[in-house]
Amino acid sequence: MQHSSIHWFRKGLRLHDNPALLAAATDCCRLHPLFILNPSSSQAGTNAWRFLLNALRDLDESLQEMGSRLFMVQGCPEEVFPHLFHAWGTTRLTFKVDTEPSARQRDATVAKLAERHGVEVIQEVSHTLYDTERVLALNDGKAPLTYKGLQSLLASLGPPEKPAPTLTLEHLQGCHTPCQVSHDTEYGVPTLEEMGQDPTEVGPHLYPGRETAALARLNALTDRTAWLCGFKKPETEPTSLSPSTTVLSPYLKFGCLSVHTFWWWLDEVYQGREHSQHPVSLHGQLLWREFFYTAGAGIPNFDRMVGNPICLQVDWDNNPQHLRAWREGQTGYPFIGTIMTQLRTEGWIHHLARHAVACFLTRGDLWISWEEGLKVFEELLLDADWSLNASNWLWLSGSAFFHRYFHIYSPVAFSKKTDRDRAYIRKYLPVLKDFPAKYIYEPWKASRAVQEQAGCLVGTHYPQPIVEHGAVSKRNLGRMKVARAQKGTK
Repeated sequence: MQHSSIHWFRKGLRLHDNPALLAAATDCCRLHPLFILNPSSSQAGTNAWRFLLNALRDLDESLQEMGSRLFMVQGCPEEVFPHLFHAWGTTRLTFKVDTEPSARQRDATVAKLAERHGVEVIQEVSHTLYDTERVLALNDGKAPLTYKGLQSLLASLGPPEKPAPTLTLEHLQGCHTPCQVSHDTEYGVPTLEEMGQDPTEVGPHLYPGRETAALARLNALTDRTAWLCGFKKPETEPTSLSPSTTVLSPYLKFGCLSVHTFWWWLDEVYQGREHSQHPVSLHGQLLWREFFYTAGAGIPNFDRMVGNPICLQVDWDNNPQHLRAWREGQTGYPFIGTIMTQLRTEGWIHHLARHAVACFLTRGDLWISWEEGLKVFEELLLDADWSLNASNWLWLSGSAFFHRYFHIYSPVAFSKKTDRDRAYIRKYLPVLKDFPAKYIYEPWKASRAVQEQAGCLVGTHYPQPIVEHGAVSKRNLGRMKVARAQKGTK
């Protein structure tokens, strides 16, 4: 049977290692590559929207090189598909497996709609290294709560599958994509303005959203074999002016880069060479990603405190003023402000920088719920993946996974340790650039004469600290001990 296929792109915005796309092209006479924009379901900010739209334009250009096009439709998938099934005479629908609960519910609804319209549905695992449902089944339906626990389960499954072949013209022989002259008007990728975003709010274009950019970034690492083999995540620099890690996370989040491709590319690099090991190696980082995906798929209410069985129940404070100051980088602590400024303008920050600002918001200083921080990261991060974002906030707030709750990042001492030449703060907080190195991370300690000479009066040009770290961190440590005692832990 020659099928009329729709391949539904979601996160897998690529032609390489896309088994669901290959399935759509098999025994296919008519192919509609589709992306459904549903703005109401996204909390992403302008930088993330730019990344997505650029990735979609790049995907459309790649499809055009093979005589096809990307069809962009706006709306709710459950409402869009019945019309498309009828209009396009669809007999087959393919898409990759998503693990998030809301996505699984959406996909189940779409699958039922397809069945009612006589449309075959094919789902393929490609966004994760392993099928999370299979991993959960190996553990009696429960998510493993430790990294070693996940490793034990994966050992029985063997290595991840090799990447599927990249879609080529050969796969599309005899397959036609119907396109009209009006295609760009009816189905073209919209602009930021058309999506209700202000293009003046975007930051520097450091990480362009494209499959081609993802592969170029990966291939650029080829000449850094020693660095790749010696990579240990905790030893990378959070304040480096050029990233000290790969910054492939946004490309993995949107699926511009296949995790299988990355895994086996690294495997080739490692062959015959000494290299770092799990969990700090790059392979280890991909397994952390797998761990968090599995947790998100298997733990109810994973992105919230109430109803989450692994989450510490904490009576967090409700302080909108402090939350706003944290989000806008106006806490009076330059290191926190520097990180939040980098996040807001560039859409990416180092993992240790994330640790510092998350600790400050929650158990360290402001005692504000990690759910509020999660929302801000969801808006501002290019790599704000649902499962990973929730996992990291649970971890960093001391609510789950991480039990060294007494380890609190000092917004002053940690910054002095990691930004010794003060170049990081001077780049992102130029208002403080003329302070002597002695005071730049504690400008409130400088005399008025020093502040005047630096051209910045604390309390006028830069805010006073909104809390006193020593006092509040000691108080919050006591509150955390109480919350853990109430749970029956020590």
